[in-house]
Amino acid sequence: MTMRPKRMAKTFMISPSTLRNYEAKGLIPPAERSANGYRMYTDLHAAYLECIQAMAPSFGMEVTTEVLHDLRHDTPYDALWTVRKKEVALYEEKVKLEQIIEDIRQLTNENNSSSAMQRFAIHEVSEMTKIPKSTIRYWEQAGYVKADRDPENRYRYYSRAHLLKIRLIHVLQNSIYSEDTVKLKQSCAATEDTDLQGIMNLTEHVRSYLQECIETQMCGISSLWKLTQLLRAPN
Repeated sequence: MTMRPKRMAKTFMISPSTLRNYEAKGLIPPAERSANGYRMYTDLHAAYLECIQAMAPSFGMEVTTEVLHDLRHDTPYDALWTVRKKEVALYEEKVKLEQIIEDIRQLTNENNSSSAMQRFAIHEVSEMTKIPKSTIRYWEQAGYVKADRDPENRYRYYSRAHLLKIRLIHVLQNSIYSEDTVKLKQSCAATEDTDLQGIMNLTEHVRSYLQECIETQMCGISSLWKLTQLLRAPN
């Protein structure tokens, strides 16, 4: 089956200029030419477009572009390993989230104890969380977290509850930018840093988001696998 550019673009609900842009950037093969010189797209082009639309929401356009370039250069295993790396990264974020949930429960049980009242300087928070100090300061400027200030020297200090919220923001920071992640970060900003129940509620929303991510990843992987099989098929 062959299609003219306008029809192919309409099939995938994109503009003809987007279709040309994908071709110019090497995300899809060059259009074929009919006997009278018209640009024509085939089932193979459709499979590439389906793969783009399935992968981009969960892997992002940067990774999707890298994967499709690997396929275009006949290095499919490079593409598959790139995808697997992103799958592992998502699982690691899920593990981090589950540890945050456990730590919230522990801190709730220790509330008002001496350990629960510990304070940390920004360099200590950076060392414990492996997050650069500049990133923590940026999150404070963005309103995601608000450090307390020492009344005498005005230095920032952070409680264990602050640490939990910072770690939760970090999980979101490693996710693909989307409307959902923006809303979750806005919810983080609206939640008091010392509100352990509020932070726990946030973790449930983040867990639901990660579950949606793994579903969309599987959808993208399915389309990628179909494309690799089509490319392997004899002409």
